[in-house]
Amino acid sequence: MKATRLAIPDVILIEPKVFGDNRGFFMETYHQEKFREMGIEKPFVQDNHSKSSKGVLRGLHYQLVHPQGKLVRTIRGEILDVAVDVRKGSPTFGKWVSALLTEENKHQLYVPEGFAHGFLVLSDSAEVIYKCTDLYAPQHEHGVCWNDPAIGIDWSMSDVQLSEKDKLNPMLADQANLPLYQG
Repeated sequence: MKATRLAIPDVILIEPKVFGDNRGFFMETYHQEKFREMGIEKPFVQDNHSKSSKGVLRGLHYQLVHPQGKLVRTIRGEILDVAVDVRKGSPTFGKWVSALLTEENKHQLYVPEGFAHGFLVLSDSAEVIYKCTDLYAPQHEHGVCWNDPAIGIDWSMSDVQLSEKDKLNPMLADQANLPLYQG
């Protein structure tokens, strides 16, 4: 497994070793000791699976109470996966990083606690699986506006489909509840 820290070093791109032949392929998607060596030490307690159509944008979400680190991968299709640092006091506050996750490249993105997370489906459809370090707590979920100009995410597409809930996400500057940077 190859781990690459992105421009925001807390976010890690993981490239698993894929062993393929004419029968198909095998890869290890999670190994506790190898992840610990990468600096990912919290246990995963919940797995999620979503399927979305082209142009669907899910996010940008974070939980202030029961914060979730996420290990994201695409098993069908292609997504642009995005992490935004929303930790008050962080040297990278309001900055974002992204990775192209596809069924072909089999890359995974680790998005730690304290980051807003979202993804945009670029293929006709996509299935995304992600592991979480804490349980989903809808009463503690917050969101950031997907096209906040102060953040400036290049989604590569302006005509996106959002849930009714995500259409109401406020700008980052209007957030009353943000996680604190622990340094």
